[in-house]
Amino acid sequence: MTDNHREEVAGLLLAAGGGRRLGGRPKALLEHRGHLLVEHAAGVLRAAGCGRIHVVLGARADEVRARAGLDGCVLVDNPDWAEGMGSSLRAGLGSLAGTGARAALVSLVDQPGIGPAAVARVLGAYADEKSLVSAAYDGVRGHPVLFGAAHWPGIAATATGDRGARAYLKEHAAHIRLVECSDVAEPYDIDTEADLRHLE
Repeated sequence: MTDNHREEVAGLLLAAGGGRRLGGRPKALLEHRGHLLVEHAAGVLRAAGCGRIHVVLGARADEVRARAGLDGCVLVDNPDWAEGMGSSLRAGLGSLAGTGARAALVSLVDQPGIGPAAVARVLGAYADEKSLVSAAYDGVRGHPVLFGAAHWPGIAATATGDRGARAYLKEHAAHIRLVECSDVAEPYDIDTEADLRHLE
């Protein structure tokens, strides 16, 4: 990875969800390997080579700020977090405007099976602000996803509800570079009580 990857690509961690299917426990505050999930996820982005990391908070944001060790991260409040992931994506991309970032590498707080190796692969496929890169698992698009800055306005315009950038990515499928990661990561989500077995 070159230095310009580290400088030009910002890590964007979406960690605002309220954990509706987990009885209202925000995923950012779940524990994994002795750390809060939001700390773990931010650490993965840093270990993969993201020099700048923005973390979007929503549900119980004050508690996350008080409890989580997120030194060096830019914390972004999303007051509309209950609307779904789309609002967090818009808030996160908005927070990167004017920072000099030419791409955003977007990861989700509830996927601890995706570690630095997979994130670094996606980061390594960055070329310029027109880049559109996604991790793939057995050929199926997943996270993390890298959006060059040229795509941010289009994503922000279509990111609604829990769909995030799905509509935009579908429309631009022909331009997405897929990076296979199934050999180094597992893309499960921590969504329900049953999924908590993945946490250590």
